[in-house]
Amino acid sequence: MNRKTFIKNSLGVMVLVGVAPSLSFAKTIQEPAPIDIKLVKEFVVAGHKNLPLVKEMLNEHPNLLYASYDWGNADYEEAIEGAAHLGNKEIANYLISKGARVNLFTLTMLGKTALVKATLETYPELIFAKGPHGFTLLHHANVGDAKELSLYLKEKGLNETHIKIK
Repeated sequence: MNRKTFIKNSLGVMVLVGVAPSLSFAKTIQEPAPIDIKLVKEFVVAGHKNLPLVKEMLNEHPNLLYASYDWGNADYEEAIEGAAHLGNKEIANYLISKGARVNLFTLTMLGKTALVKATLETYPELIFAKGPHGFTLLHHANVGDAKELSLYLKEKGLNETHIKIK
């Protein structure tokens, strides 16, 4: 073997030795499988009105708490949002106690006036935001019996309870 071949082969071996641990490590790291979409849909539907089923499903599959279902046309919804647009405070509060992500629509339904007003004063364009299925903040205030927020939203120019999702 001549000197040039020896150097080439030595460099190749050094690169391989340096990369091999990374390659084997990459093979051992695998992303978890997605949650079955039928299970997600069942959980989101339960989140609207079935607290015993929500508890049972969360006990068996804790990460359902963060799952959202696409009803079509990018109309995504989490279980907590289903509870929110039906005014189901018991389910919404239970999901929050388990760490669910809260949004402006849920806070509106729950009558969290200070938080909602502070957010809308900071981001006034959100007054016309659309929640799942196109339900507005006014809808959420009404189903949550949040009278002060309902009046506030109307004063700010929101009169629609539903805006079609394109």
